[in-house]
Parts: sequence; C-alpha cells; structure tokens
Amino acid sequence: MTHIFDCRVYYEDTDMAGIVYYANYLKFIERGRSTLVRDAGIDQNALKDQGLVFAVLTVNANYHAPARLDDMLRVETKLAYMSRTKITFDQRVFRGDKMLFSSEITVIFMTTAGRPTRLPDEIKTKLQQFAA
Repeated sequence: MTHIFDCRVYYEDTDMAGIVYYANYLKFIERGRSTLVRDAGIDQNALKDQGLVFAVLTVNANYHAPARLDDMLRVETKLAYMSRTKITFDQRVFRGDKMLFSSEITVIFMTTAGRPTRLPDEIKTKLQQFAA
C-alpha cells in the first residue's frame, strides 16, 4: 500500500526564483515518512523514551521538475526493503499527475547512544502494510 501525505508550498519553501529550494524536498519527504510511521501506529516519542530512534543512513534524490509557491503536493511513500536493522523507502513528490521529485531513503534503527539495533518484530509488522 502507498502512503499519501499532502502538503502545500509556502513562501518559506521557495528560493529567489520562486521555485521550491532543492533541500526542502527532503523536508517534504521527511514529513511523509514521519506521518507513515505515526499512521502505522508507531509512537516515536515512546521509542525515544526507550532509548530507540530511526536515523537516515542514505539519500538518493532525483529532481524532475520544479514546484512553485502555493502548489499542492502529494508525497507518496512505499516501503521498498526491510532487514533486521534497515528500512528503505521509495518516495515521490507529485503535483497532480506530474512527478517532481523521486528518492530512495534508507533509515536505520538505533539506540540513542548511536548503535544500530534490531527492529522489533512489532514495528516490522506495523510497517509491512506499506510494502511495495
């Protein structure tokens, strides 16, 4: 199942040319992933209280077309791969039917001390519904 997150482009998201500043696409997809995790029933604050967090390991980003002020964007997120400690998400940003941005993001599950650790089975089960 694909997870959908909608957002609008605000003035603060744009550069001097009036298009979305390239780094802000990372903010949009972060919001999409965070919302997916919340919608899956995973409480990241409770995990942090247990000393566990998600952290981005790699980002592969491709820019296809610009978004502009006041555009309504749709962030689509799918779980592409999951191992004992890593999750890879395919994420795309659309304006209507036009793809503006695509990415592959790998996150790791780790302790707040910075050591990778296994994903609990409960989290894996909750995320599996978003598998591509």
